[in-house]
Amino acid sequence: MVRNYTQKTQPSTVPNDVIEKAINDVIACGRSIRSVANEIRINPMTLCRYIKKAKELGADQVENFRERTFKPVFSETQEMMLNKYLKTASNIYFGLSPKEVRVLAYECAVAFAIKMPESWQQNQSAGPDWFSGFMKRNNDLSIRTPEATSMSRATSFNRANVNMFFSKLATVIDREKFQAGDIWNLDETGVTTVQKPRSVVAAKGIKQIGSLTSAERGELVTMCAAVSASGNTVPPMFIFPRVKFHDHFIRDGPVGCVGAAYPSGWMTHENFLKFLKHFVAQTRASKEKKVLLLLDNHESHLHIDILNFAKENGVVMLSFPPHCSHKLQPLDRSVFGPFKRHLSSSQDGWLRNNPGKTLTIYDLPGLVKECWPRAATPVNIVHGFNVSGIHPFNCDVFDDNEYAPSSVTDRPEPTVTVTDIPDVPSTSQSNTCRCKQW
Repeated sequence: MVRNYTQKTQPSTVPNDVIEKAINDVIACGRSIRSVANEIRINPMTLCRYIKKAKELGADQVENFRERTFKPVFSETQEMMLNKYLKTASNIYFGLSPKEVRVLAYECAVAFAIKMPESWQQNQSAGPDWFSGFMKRNNDLSIRTPEATSMSRATSFNRANVNMFFSKLATVIDREKFQAGDIWNLDETGVTTVQKPRSVVAAKGIKQIGSLTSAERGELVTMCAAVSASGNTVPPMFIFPRVKFHDHFIRDGPVGCVGAAYPSGWMTHENFLKFLKHFVAQTRASKEKKVLLLLDNHESHLHIDILNFAKENGVVMLSFPPHCSHKLQPLDRSVFGPFKRHLSSSQDGWLRNNPGKTLTIYDLPGLVKECWPRAATPVNIVHGFNVSGIHPFNCDVFDDNEYAPSSVTDRPEPTVTVTDIPDVPSTSQSNTCRCKQW
């Protein structure tokens, strides 16, 4: 079958009731096909075809004669069920590729004894023409490139964990009467000297297209940022992969930014305490005017010195559930993505403006100074708090499809019978035992 057939002749404009009367004149009244065709101004061969189909299917189905359709392998109900199955598989992060969909269609046809083309049986798969037609008939489906998602993220983001987080968030907000300007989100992101190349225009037929980067493997600088539900930001902090920090590392950085050093460039509790002091100074948090700080439960955030400092300065810290920050953290939802794209473009521009030079970690603060205000806009920040359900508070912001990946680990609750309950000693005996233990 031709995949994209284009009709080359003009369709007939004769109404169906006229054709139905013509068929009845030929079959019932015995008139000749040519005379009836000339009378209604239609091609005799076309009328002959209608008469042939009328004898096979019945004259009550004349309206279907004029459609150039083929009999599909699956009915509308069956295709609807297949459509629903593909959506469900995609929602739980086990989506099927086009080739797997074709194999599934063949297996369904075999299982339900549906008549299929011979090519399906030879290849044990539906043809590409069927798949193309199936996608056109189901225009709510499309071929997408999925994002790699770890099993921990897929299973940890479940309704129980999210409801527990929102319950604690509601308790804290109601107790301290926090407003939008008092709710902050803090997170770290890596900034590397090797950018991700952008799409470029090039000639067709070339196997490989290159894009210039400063090195094969770049050095990582950790950037720590904080934003509020009202759209405000705190100047970021940079952690350089060096043993000692010097002030000239951030001389070109954003106004008010701070810096630190650690050999790997990662966040430590000492450096996080330094940022927390910077955060308190910028937000002017105190015991009289507390602020809520939402952050992940990285080990560098949980040191006793950090918790004591936050308590003494009116910073209420609430952590997200493990492996749930990709949905609950406003910075991840609407700020860091645009920031990385703007930073990649700025790095490309820097390499073009400095031919022959290598981008170093000391050039990154200057690029961040240019890109961060374009990404951390009030619109983006407020949108991140909105879609994560933090502000305005909305514990029902996520629908069932977003919880679907965690359903693969759902297990039924164990049923406890009377025989499974161990013998419980009497009250007097239990009190005696406790007294002896003490």
